[in-house]
Amino acid sequence: MAVQEYPVVWLQCAACSGCVVSVLNAVSPSITHVLLDELFPGKHVNFRFQSTVMAAAGELAMEVLTDTMEQLPNAYVLVVEGAVPTAANGVYGLVGERAGEALSMWESVCALGREALATIALGTCAAFGGIPAAKPNPTGCVSVRDAFAAAGIDTPLINVPGCPPHPEWFIGTVAEIMLHGLPNADALDEHLRPRAFYGQLIHENCPRRAYFDEGKFAKKLGDEGCLYELGCKGPITHADCPLRLWNGGVNWVIGNNAPCNGCVEPGFPDIASPFYAKLTDVAIPKIGECWAKAT
Repeated sequence: MAVQEYPVVWLQCAACSGCVVSVLNAVSPSITHVLLDELFPGKHVNFRFQSTVMAAAGELAMEVLTDTMEQLPNAYVLVVEGAVPTAANGVYGLVGERAGEALSMWESVCALGREALATIALGTCAAFGGIPAAKPNPTGCVSVRDAFAAAGIDTPLINVPGCPPHPEWFIGTVAEIMLHGLPNADALDEHLRPRAFYGQLIHENCPRRAYFDEGKFAKKLGDEGCLYELGCKGPITHADCPLRLWNGGVNWVIGNNAPCNGCVEPGFPDIASPFYAKLTDVAIPKIGECWAKAT
C-alpha cells in the first residue's frame, strides 16, 4: 500500500524552544514513532524542516524552504513556534540567509503561510504573542494570526497554545488533520483552539474544586485548600491539564501545589500577572470574562 506523506515545515521564531522540547518529550506515541513510523497505517508525517532536530544547516537547509513552497503548494502543513517580530521590517528575528540576504522570521512566516495547506501556531507565543509580545514589546512581536491578518493571508489556522503546550495537544491536532482533514468551525473555539483540548475550564475539572466551593483557601504555598487566593488562574483558563496531566501522566502544576498561571489564554502573561496575586478584576462566577479584553 502506498504511503501518503504529510510534509511539515516547522519554523522557530521568537521563543525559548520550550515548545519543541515539550513535543520531543511525547510519550504515546513517542517522537521517534511520529518522525520515523506511520502515525496511522498508510499515513506518515514528513518533517522537512525543523532546525532543532534536522541534520542539515546553512544553504542546504534554506533550500528546503524554497523547494517546499515551489514544489508542494497547498500540500504542506506549516508549524510556527514563537511570536513573529515585525518591528524594523522584522530585523529582530532571522531564519537564515537566502542568496546572501537576511531572511526574516516575519517574511518566512508570511511566505510559507500563504502557500500552506494549513498552519498550526504552536505555543502561546505563536498563538497569541505570549512573552515576546508582552509590554513594552520593543521588537513588535505579534501572533501568527495577527501576522496573517496584516498580510491578507487566509490560510486555515489552528492555535495550540501553552507555555509550553502539552505534546498530546500538538500530536492530537496533527492526527486529527490526517484522519479527518482540517477542522470545521465548530471544532475550534473563538481563539481557534481545538475544543477537544481547550473546551473546558481547568476550574471545572480541578481536584481542588470542592475546596473552592466550600471556601477553604490555601494561605501559603504548600497549604491544603484551593489555590485561588494564591493567584490560581484555573477559573479563567481553558485546558484539560487536570485530566491529561503532564510528563506521561505523572503530575500537573496544581498537583505539585502551585497555582495555574493561565498560560494557554490570550492575555498571558500581561493579564495573568502577577502570577501569585488573587484575581480581582471580575467577580465569580463571571470570572471567565477576565479574558474578554484580551481579544
